[in-house]
Amino acid sequence: MAMLTLLVPGFPAGASPDVPGESVSFAGKIRPLLAEYCFDCHGDGMNRGQVAFDAFGSDEELLGQRELWLAVLRNVRAGLMPPANRPQPNPEEKDTLAHWIKHSVFDIDPRNPDPGRVTLRRLNRTEYRNTIRDLMGFDFKVEEELPPDDTGYGFDNIGDVLALSPLLLEKYMQAAEAIVGSAVPRVPWVVAETRIPGNRFRGEGNRSADRLSFYDAAEMTHVFHAPIGGTYRLTLELQVLGRFDFDPGICRVTFADNEPLFEREFGWQNGTRFSFEFIRTWEAGEHPLTLTLSPLTPVSERRNSLDLRMISTRVEGPLERDHWVRPDGFERFFTEDPPGPSDLPEVQRARAEGVLRRFATRAYRRPVDDLTVERLVSIAEATYRLPDKRFEDGIAQAMVPILASPRFLFRVEPSEPATVAPPDPPAHPPAHPPAHPYVDEFALASRLSYFLWSTMPDEELFELAARGELRSQFRPQIERMLKDPRSEALIENFVGQWLQARDVEGIDINARVVLARDSGEERDMERRRMRIRELLALPEDQRTDEQREELRELFQRGRRGNNAPNIELDGELRRALRRESELSFAHVVREDRSVLELLDADYTFLNERLARQYGLSDLGVEGSEMRKVSLPKASPRGGILTQGTTLIVTSNPTRTSPVKRGLFILENILGTPPPPPPADVPDLEEAEKEFADRQPTLRETLEIHRANPLCNSCHNRMDPLGLALENFNALGMWRESERRQPIDAAGRLITGQTFNDVRELKRTLVQDHARDFYHCLTEKLLTYALGRGLQDYDVESVDRIVHALETEGGRFSALLMGIVESAPFQRRRALPNPGRDGGARTAFRPTEPPVAPATQTELPERFATKTHLTP
Repeated sequence: MAMLTLLVPGFPAGASPDVPGESVSFAGKIRPLLAEYCFDCHGDGMNRGQVAFDAFGSDEELLGQRELWLAVLRNVRAGLMPPANRPQPNPEEKDTLAHWIKHSVFDIDPRNPDPGRVTLRRLNRTEYRNTIRDLMGFDFKVEEELPPDDTGYGFDNIGDVLALSPLLLEKYMQAAEAIVGSAVPRVPWVVAETRIPGNRFRGEGNRSADRLSFYDAAEMTHVFHAPIGGTYRLTLELQVLGRFDFDPGICRVTFADNEPLFEREFGWQNGTRFSFEFIRTWEAGEHPLTLTLSPLTPVSERRNSLDLRMISTRVEGPLERDHWVRPDGFERFFTEDPPGPSDLPEVQRARAEGVLRRFATRAYRRPVDDLTVERLVSIAEATYRLPDKRFEDGIAQAMVPILASPRFLFRVEPSEPATVAPPDPPAHPPAHPPAHPYVDEFALASRLSYFLWSTMPDEELFELAARGELRSQFRPQIERMLKDPRSEALIENFVGQWLQARDVEGIDINARVVLARDSGEERDMERRRMRIRELLALPEDQRTDEQREELRELFQRGRRGNNAPNIELDGELRRALRRESELSFAHVVREDRSVLELLDADYTFLNERLARQYGLSDLGVEGSEMRKVSLPKASPRGGILTQGTTLIVTSNPTRTSPVKRGLFILENILGTPPPPPPADVPDLEEAEKEFADRQPTLRETLEIHRANPLCNSCHNRMDPLGLALENFNALGMWRESERRQPIDAAGRLITGQTFNDVRELKRTLVQDHARDFYHCLTEKLLTYALGRGLQDYDVESVDRIVHALETEGGRFSALLMGIVESAPFQRRRALPNPGRDGGARTAFRPTEPPVAPATQTELPERFATKTHLTP
C-alpha cells in the first residue's frame, strides 16, 4: 500500500488558501459585485427564487442572513450563479466574495477555527457489534436484537439522530446480560473440545456428508488428530430430512473409528435430530472417523426426497483433568487462576479490583476512576459470596453494568487538561481568543478508530494515548490502521451510505419488464397479462378449447420472455455489484491514488457473473472472485457513475429514472442538490399521455414535464446529467435503444459545458468540475468522520482540505490527513457559544433534518439511574 507521506497543513499552523489580510468592505467591494452580477435576478425589483439583496431594511439585516450567504457561496463557487448566459465574475472577484462571506458574515478566524459542537454520540449498530467483538470476543447479532439506527446527513453515525428510547435502553440491558453470559467463562479449566462440521467429512468425488440421500450408498471420512493420548468422548449428531408426505425409504448407518462404534437403521422422519455418544481411548496421532450409509429400499419405491444430514461430530478430550485447558476467552478477562472460596476476602477483593479496572478501562476507552471501580467490585462481591457462586460469577455480574453504562454506549470526549491554571478574566479581553482545546488523546484514539475501523481502539492506540504520544505518532498510526483488515469497515460503511451501495442488495427491479421496455414490447406484455387475467377469470368448465389453447400459448410466450436474455438480479449478482463499488474506492484509498479516478477510470473490478451482466465476457474473467480488470479503450464503464450499483439504486422498479440519477450526481458528486420539489408537481407518467400514437422515450417525456414552470428550474439541472446515463437500463446493462428508438445521451450542463455521451460527461466532470467533487467528497467524508452535519463555520476547514487535494493532484492521503488533522477532528469548542448552532444556523446539505437531538447531560443522567453507575 502506498505510504501516507503527504504533509497537510494542520491547525493552527500551516498555510491556508484564504488567510485574512486587509478587511473587505461590504459597501466598498461587495455591494458593487452584487449590483453588477446579481441584481438582474435578485435586485432592482427582481426577486427570483424569493431572493432580493436590496429588499432588506439595512446592511446589518442583510449581513445577518447566514443561510442566504452560504447559498451564495456555494452557488458562485459551483458556477450556478450567475447563469451561464450572463456576465461572470473573474476568479479574483470570486475570491473576494468568498473571503468576505467567510470572515465577515460567518466570523471565521482561520487562526482559531471553531471546531463545532460535539454531541455525545451513541455507538450505532455496526460500531456496537464491532466493539463487542473486539472487547468480548463475541459476535453479537445486532440485526436480530437491536432496531435500525436513524440517519442524518446521509449517514447512520450522526450523534444528533442516535437517540436512546426507553425500549432501546431495555434492549441494551438485555444485550449486556446475553453477551456476558455467552462470552465470560465461569470456570478456569475445561475439557478441550473440537467440533467437526458434517461438511468436513468427505467421500468419493469430494462429496460432503452435509446431505446424503437414503437411496445412494456413501462412505464419508474425516481424519482427526489427537494431540495427546487419553480418554475421549465423541458425540455424533444426525438429522433425517424428509418431506411432509411419507416416503418408504430405509437405510442403515454405521459410524466407525477403525472398528464399528454405532449401527442403526433410519426411516422416514420430518426434521428429527439424533445424538449418539461414545467413549474412546486413543493414542496420540491420527484417527479416521467414517460414516457409512447403505440403502435398504430400492430406488424404484422412492416417492419423495429423503436425506440424512450429518450435523457434526464433537470430540472432547482427553477427559483426564491433567489435560484440561483454559476455556475460550479466559485470557481476555483473567490473567491468572481466579481466587477460590478459601482465599482471604482481601485477596479476592484485590483480584476483583484488578480484573474489573482493566476491563472497564478498555470498555470505557479511557482510564476508569476509583469510585466506579469500587462500585463494580461491590457488585462482584455481592455475587461471588453467595452459596454455589464462584469468583468468575461475580466478575461476570459486574461486567453487565459496564456494558450497559453510558460510558460504554456513548463516546465521551474530554479536552486535554490545562497545564496552567487559568488566571482571572482580564479587564480587556484579547482581540483573538485562545485556541479551542484539543480533545484528550484517549478521545482522539477513539475518533481515529471509529472513523477508520468502526470499532474501539486497539492495544497499541490505547498505550500511545496513555503515554501521551499518539499525536506525535499520528501518521505512522494511520498508515498502520489503513493496512489493518479492520479498515475494511471504512470502505463498507462509507461507500455503503455515500453511494447507497447498501441498498443494491434489497432494491426491487422487475427484470422482465425492464427488458421488455428496452425491446419495445412493453405494451404487448401488458396486453398479454390482461388477456391471461380475462381467461383465468372464466370457470374451467366454461372455457372453450380455443381459449384453453390460447391460454397455453400465452403462458409459453411469457416463459420465453419474448426471447429476452435470462437476467436474474439474485443475491450473488447483488453482492458482486456492491463489491465493485467498494473495491473501486478501496483501490483509491490503499494505493493513494487520485480521487478523480472514482469519476473516470480505465479499470473496474469484476467477476465472471458481473462481467457477463456488463457484456464484458470477452475479457476472459472467470470464477466468482472479484479482481481488477482493465477496460477496453472505448468502454463507457469505469468510475462509480457507470457501475451497476449506482445505476440500479437510482432506477425505478420497471424503468430508469433520469431524475433520480441526475439528483444523485448533484447530491453526491457535485454537492449542489436542488431544493425539494413542490407538493403539487404531477407525476412524470402524466406527460406520456401527450403521446397517444406511440410510447415515448424518457427524454421526450421529460421535455413535456419540463414545460411546467414548477418543474423547469430544477429539471434543467438534473435532467442532462441523468439522461447522459440513459444507455444503461435499470439493471445496469448497456443498451442502444429504448422502445425501439435510439437513445440520445447528449446534453448541456447548466454551467454551459456540452457532451455527447456518458464518456464525455465523465471527462467534463473531471476536467471542469474537479473542485466541486473535491468539496463534495470532503464534506461527505468529514461528516462521516465527525458524526455531525457540517455548519457554516466549517467552511474554512473544508477549504483547507480542498486546497490540499488540489495541491496534491487529488491524492486520497491529502483528503484523509486533511480530515484527521483538521480543527473539527482534533479539537472541541472551548466554551459554550449559544447561537453558534441555533435554529438559524444551516447545515451544509442535510438529506433529512436531524431528529431527537441528544445533549451531553440528558442521556448520562437518565442512564445512570438504570445502571447505578456514575456517568
